[in-house]
Amino acid sequence: MRWPVETAADPSTGAASGRSRVPPWVKDLIAAALVAVPVFVPFPGDDPPEGVLAIAAVLAPALVLPLRRRWPIPVLLVCLALYGLAALSGTFAPGVVFATSIAMFGVAHRSTRRTTVIAAAFAVLTTVLLSPVSGLGGLLDPRNLQFAATIAFATAAGDASRSRREFIRAMTERAVRAEQSRDAEAKRRVTEERLRIARDLHDAVAHQISVISLNAGVATSAMDTRPEKSKEALGSIRTAARTVLGEIGDLMAVLRADGDESAAGVTPQPGLSRLDELVRRFGEAGLSVHVRLEGDLGRVTGAVDLVAYRVIQEALTNAHKHGAEHRSHVLIEVQDQHVRIVVTNPVLPAPQDPPAVEPLGGHGLTGLRERVASVRGTVETGQMPGGYRVAATLPLAKENRR
Repeated sequence: MRWPVETAADPSTGAASGRSRVPPWVKDLIAAALVAVPVFVPFPGDDPPEGVLAIAAVLAPALVLPLRRRWPIPVLLVCLALYGLAALSGTFAPGVVFATSIAMFGVAHRSTRRTTVIAAAFAVLTTVLLSPVSGLGGLLDPRNLQFAATIAFATAAGDASRSRREFIRAMTERAVRAEQSRDAEAKRRVTEERLRIARDLHDAVAHQISVISLNAGVATSAMDTRPEKSKEALGSIRTAARTVLGEIGDLMAVLRADGDESAAGVTPQPGLSRLDELVRRFGEAGLSVHVRLEGDLGRVTGAVDLVAYRVIQEALTNAHKHGAEHRSHVLIEVQDQHVRIVVTNPVLPAPQDPPAVEPLGGHGLTGLRERVASVRGTVETGQMPGGYRVAATLPLAKENRR
């Protein structure tokens, strides 16, 4: 007969054991046989129990042992009590010792190590002290020592089983936590990638769309009275549209590139080296930009260089859309540990009842704050006397600090 193979999760560990497991009722039958056989087939040189009380004392553990899974310590105490009862009646009861060992295994398997040690010491001491009462001999009788060794071995086996179960449980929990961590990390990376794409898309189109919108208004208003002005505005719209299409194409090429494969013809990420071109484009769109530089721009490299460029681009875009007098001022100050960027522009006088939501608090500034935070920088935006101010402080790379 083949016992079924258990492949479901172990209730105590939550993990599939994948090995043969004997049904509990079979174990109980084997335990009952170990208890009952010595009663009817005594060991050589031993007498069978006499009297109803003695027979009941040595057979009762077979009925108690099935309860060891729910109440391990009470079952152990009952077995020890029955062994004492058998000893007081002058009966040699090796079957009760087997029952005590099985109960001790259950205690060690289901209890803490401290409880196991205390229970095992109590069981061994009780058995050793009660054995001479049954006429077995002295404390150092070989069979008495064998009984003590049997209980000690059962204790060790139960403790090893408990340790293995706890080890499997710990490994299972660790695997679950690792999988949850991987899922959380994957979600975090997806979120970061979505934010990065949103920022790149905003950077690619926001300024040019603003230029197109403003020039479309100029072309509409000047079409009848100043045709040449209207043509000039339409030309600016065409240039801006061509530029934004090119930037979107570059962005799509980067997103479609596999792994480390570089997309041919993709324009490199802009930096402060292209600041003059940025100022020129805003000038063509009608915004006069004055730039003041203090320090060496060559020390601003890598991600900080890109973020610095995007800060100026976003601030000038907002100045162009929301500012007054069509002018703005840019200060770039490269210091020992960081680079500081300040962009200011005049604004229209505030109305008597200001709106509850600041007009410059759109997605552009939100993305700007995220970009600055990505390089561990800080940014401040808000009204100042006579205008609006965007100030960002970006730490330089370690190799560029003084």
